[in-house]
Amino acid sequence: MFITFEGPDGSGKTTQVQKIVHILMDEGYDVVTTREPGGTEISNQVREVLMNLRNKNMFPRTEILLFCSARAQLVEEVIRPALREGKIVISDRYSDSTLAYQGFGHGFDQQTLKQLLNFATGNLWPDMTFLLDIPAEKGLQRRISNNVEWNRMDDYQLTFHQRVRDGYMSLVEECPMRWEVINADQPENLVHEEIRRRLHDRMNQFRKTILCSS
Repeated sequence: MFITFEGPDGSGKTTQVQKIVHILMDEGYDVVTTREPGGTEISNQVREVLMNLRNKNMFPRTEILLFCSARAQLVEEVIRPALREGKIVISDRYSDSTLAYQGFGHGFDQQTLKQLLNFATGNLWPDMTFLLDIPAEKGLQRRISNNVEWNRMDDYQLTFHQRVRDGYMSLVEECPMRWEVINADQPENLVHEEIRRRLHDRMNQFRKTILCSS
């Protein structure tokens, strides 16, 4: 099963990924967790280029291709092998980030991006995706308040981040069966409990589907 976490910057994805991974491992599941961009030696090198504030003059088209190259390496080196072994893979960001940030944020055509993403991932999309939703300005303020390292993507204007958040909601409307939208503008423990409950509901449905098709 392939599960991804998405959301605007400062939505708390990374914290919630760590929490849910611990829950699943305690329950006996074999879990592989990763992040984007990154997750492999090669992808982490690409991440450094993408996030470094020295690269503010990077063109959006360059940004798209770098994200996709890091993702292609991650899929082939980590995600596909783990899925073939029957493991649960949980990724902090994946292809939907490109559709939200580079598509809605920068204004690139969605269909063109989807073709590029299908090429980069070999048509691999998540079984389910959690969207941790929070107003863009609140998410960015969280990052500042928590002294999180400010990166090149954070440094885009607020209007860019607002388009990203709106873009995520548009993606949910396109494929509502895959998404679980969580209000991330509430205490961390409440967000966690909501994610845990919905995840277990989805996993039970997933198991029933597998049994019925076997």
